[in-house]
Amino acid sequence: MYRDWVLTALIVWPIVAAAGVLVAPPRWAKHLALAASLVEFGLSVPLWWTFVPEGGVQFIRDAPWIPGWGIGYTVGVDGISLFMVLLTTFLVPLSVLGSYSYITSRERGFYSLLLVLTSGMLGVFVALDLFLFYVMWELMLIPMYFIIGVWGGERRLYAAIKFFIYTFFGSLLMLAAILVLVHVVGQRTGVYSFAYAHLLAHIGGLGSLAFWLFGAFFLAFAIKVPMFPFHTWLPDAHVEAPTAGSVLLAGILLKMGTYGFLR
Repeated sequence: MYRDWVLTALIVWPIVAAAGVLVAPPRWAKHLALAASLVEFGLSVPLWWTFVPEGGVQFIRDAPWIPGWGIGYTVGVDGISLFMVLLTTFLVPLSVLGSYSYITSRERGFYSLLLVLTSGMLGVFVALDLFLFYVMWELMLIPMYFIIGVWGGERRLYAAIKFFIYTFFGSLLMLAAILVLVHVVGQRTGVYSFAYAHLLAHIGGLGSLAFWLFGAFFLAFAIKVPMFPFHTWLPDAHVEAPTAGSVLLAGILLKMGTYGFLR
């Protein structure tokens, strides 16, 4: 059934397509990437008319991943994440088209990284497990670093390193907050789990620890938004990134910080 596999397909398909682009003849790279991104968009469109606004989180897929550590593969969408999924799958084909004449070297590498980036972005929006959320958050960082650093403008390396340092620092803070939260809730309940639902159900009564955990999450998301005074990486990244990188940076990646705040 469509509801059972669509979110997993949206995450996995770009990775499979990226592998295909890497082994294809260079002249076919952009065409394959465009076709793959259009398939991705086609997969996502039925989400819109099959989603029930009053139904809460839907299209849920839950499977054990690393059960010994309380880590599961849990995905689903609500109204907020549905909009972001559709926006992402709409902008990626436009980004590929915008790169047709701009990217003339190492095309296979560029388009494969763009597809991997797509997988990471969509994974962030559908993850219902904090460990999966973090993995997908990090999966976005690496492709964007290389997209800016290899195919960007004259100061591309400086912009890429600055982008990496800022966002990686935020990611470390978020990881620390996630691990502490899971540990504290696990000690209280006897169940160590990264699942959103479990953590939200037992998050009360943390006292002063809640302030520090919120601070860590706040900094991680504030860097991604970015909010003052954590915004200085953005002008360099925007100016130096290739067209596709700038489109996805402005259209999707910057909104992930706000999405994190809402979550």
